[in-house]
Amino acid sequence: MLIYSAAYIFLIFKGKALIIKQLTDITHKKVSIGYFDIAPPLSIEMKNLDIEGMAKVEAISISPSILGFITGNLALNNIRIIKPQFTYEKTLPKTAESPTASAGNAISAAQPPKIGRLRMIIKKINIKDGRLELLDRTIGENGMKITVKDIYFDLDNLYLLPRSVITNFELKAKVPWQDSGEEGKIEAEGWLNLFKKDMQATLKIEDIDGVALYPYYSKWVDLEKARIQKAKLNFSSEIQGLNNNVTANCHLELTDIVRRPLETEESEQKAARIADAVMEIFKALNQGKIVLNFTIKTKMDRPEFGIGNIKMAFEEKLSQGAKSSGINIEDILGLPVKLVQGTVKGATDLSKAVIDGTVAVGREITKAIIIDPFKKEKKE
Repeated sequence: MLIYSAAYIFLIFKGKALIIKQLTDITHKKVSIGYFDIAPPLSIEMKNLDIEGMAKVEAISISPSILGFITGNLALNNIRIIKPQFTYEKTLPKTAESPTASAGNAISAAQPPKIGRLRMIIKKINIKDGRLELLDRTIGENGMKITVKDIYFDLDNLYLLPRSVITNFELKAKVPWQDSGEEGKIEAEGWLNLFKKDMQATLKIEDIDGVALYPYYSKWVDLEKARIQKAKLNFSSEIQGLNNNVTANCHLELTDIVRRPLETEESEQKAARIADAVMEIFKALNQGKIVLNFTIKTKMDRPEFGIGNIKMAFEEKLSQGAKSSGINIEDILGLPVKLVQGTVKGATDLSKAVIDGTVAVGREITKAIIIDPFKKEKKE
């Protein structure tokens, strides 16, 4: 009882300043808290938390564990976060020769701060009505903006210390289209063991605006010349990890493709003819859908997404479809061919168009929501 009383008094007088200092040290950003109070028996209540340029949170409730603190760990029984708004900005790395580089800008928003070797235990985290604004300034002239809203995230038993514990998680969110009222959705659930580096998870992304990803594949495809106005992207993955080795069996679908009709006296562009041929081959194999299955192998502590296996799967399926229909790929795609900039250059570049756009967006969303907040530094 004496310990609880002492902790209660300490948090009343020093809690707000201590939390602001800790968040400032971690994020290197200006931090403010509009409302701070301690509710019995021992719950920290905060409103209008603002981490400059990174996050705004309407309300937070934190229940610390006194027993955890006694053992020398930062231990929290429960964290409830209501209506947080996160901002994640990816920028090109600055070099010493860059005129915009600054010695005072050591931490970029594209490189989230590291938690380091902080010994932390969180029994439960729950996020409701969250929102993420993802801005990728490395793509295109004006960058690429993606909004993820209505985020629900639930996580149990997060141990950032050497102990074998199963951490369970669940994520649900919506991704609104930029130019219409349609919405895609993201769902992920599973478990991981940070100590053993084991995991099992499923990821589903449905009805994403495929045209909105255009900045990621504009080098290879000209949507105007290909006359593609609309397309939905679906992606799912079964993920298994053992001893830091992760295998993700992935399934990608492109559906509901809408092509702009040729206008009067408009001639068919080379890009459109290639798009027609490739789509017809894939649709013939998958009941009218463009479907691609591939496998990604990576590491749990340093996840990376390459396109080698994906590109191979694309080209094998394209070859399979052409062979079964008696079509010569070289005749359809005009290979070898050197087209002017702004058109599809062939099967390889078309595969990169679909794959790079999908993987890049998925990687950044996953990195911003899941990987970065809980990533540990590799032991020296």
